[in-house]
Amino acid sequence: MLGLLTKLKEPLIETLLLTFVPLIISVILGFLFGTLVFISSDSGIIDTSNNWGLKILNKISNAIINIFRSVPYLIILIWLLPITKLLVGRILGWQAAIPSLVVSATPFYARMTVIAFSEVNKGTIEASKALGANNFEIIFKVLLPESKPALLSSIVVTAINLISYSAMAGAIGAGGLGYEAYQYGLIRENPPLMYMATLLIVLLVFIIQFVGDLIVRKVDKR
Repeated sequence: MLGLLTKLKEPLIETLLLTFVPLIISVILGFLFGTLVFISSDSGIIDTSNNWGLKILNKISNAIINIFRSVPYLIILIWLLPITKLLVGRILGWQAAIPSLVVSATPFYARMTVIAFSEVNKGTIEASKALGANNFEIIFKVLLPESKPALLSSIVVTAINLISYSAMAGAIGAGGLGYEAYQYGLIRENPPLMYMATLLIVLLVFIIQFVGDLIVRKVDKR
């Protein structure tokens, strides 16, 4: 048991890197992208009735989100191999999986941001406008505080999705627990190693979910 855990120490660290590095990038990009989609929608905070430019921007942004959310991660990983080679200089290792993980997770979190903002009471937004709040103030002083629990819950879900994606990426050489489970557990017929790597992945998911739920309950004042 101790020997297996020692062997899986480095893959565990790689899995954590494969999860949290793209998570941070995806949450930042997804929040910005989702905010753009929401404020430029018909139910957003900007009047788009006579602004065809914003309407077109909204349609294009929505299409990009929907397309990349519908493409399986493995396909995105393969599509981005030339770009990954250009950016990272390699197509193997945990660093090489970061671009595809970001491309997969960013549209998901962007959509979750739009949904979270859409659930904010419209009366609160209108009241802020009546008091003279500008769009920037509405976003950061109304939308963000009111939707904070939903946004945090979405971060937890995105992190868990990234763990799943990292396991798939690991199966084709990205490192991490998925690589160990597949390459050294399944292919080389080492069931104890495979089961231990899988158990660590499951435990990681449970820990993230548990900690995430605690944080969400703490910030949710409703």
